[in-house]
Amino acid sequence: MNVAKKITIINGHPRVSSFNTALAEAYSRGAIAGGAQVRMITIANLDFSPNLANGYHKRMDLEPDLLAAWEHIRWADHLVWVHPVWWGGLPALMKGFIDRLFLPGLAYAYRKDSIFWDKLLKGRTARIITSLDQPSFIYRMLFGRPSVNQLKKATLEFCGVKPVKVTYVGIIRSSTEKQRENWLAKVENLGKRRR
Repeated sequence: MNVAKKITIINGHPRVSSFNTALAEAYSRGAIAGGAQVRMITIANLDFSPNLANGYHKRMDLEPDLLAAWEHIRWADHLVWVHPVWWGGLPALMKGFIDRLFLPGLAYAYRKDSIFWDKLLKGRTARIITSLDQPSFIYRMLFGRPSVNQLKKATLEFCGVKPVKVTYVGIIRSSTEKQRENWLAKVENLGKRRR
């Protein structure tokens, strides 16, 4: 029996009308056409405080929107993160979403009297689709791709999500309508192949 792949798309741009939203929607269209089940999290539409005010010292209650988002993440086989790169990193709202949700006991668990941890999101794969205002080779070679290292290695792989593949889209600020159409078609095709 062929079970449809379950995909959750997380749009990390703080402006809903951004090109990142168009990329997330293109991936969703392709995935649905390819037979996947799709859920979408648009972080900008969620009602939550992005500030982990007490660090890990005292647990904050998760707002209803964060509880629903976590259910979508736990449900998925494949996570697709769409976000711009700002100052080499993630938008603050997206970083706050991760800080508030990827918590000990939810996404990972430290072992007692050990430097090691349990990865509670094992069995999932991911793709990062990130938009840039510079050539991707410069972002990789000159700056060391900090947003990818943070999201891929220090967050997703730390919690057991593997493999995590990356698609770079850009240069956005100088792009033509034709280039944007080509990027949307490329991302839609990734969705159709459920990758």
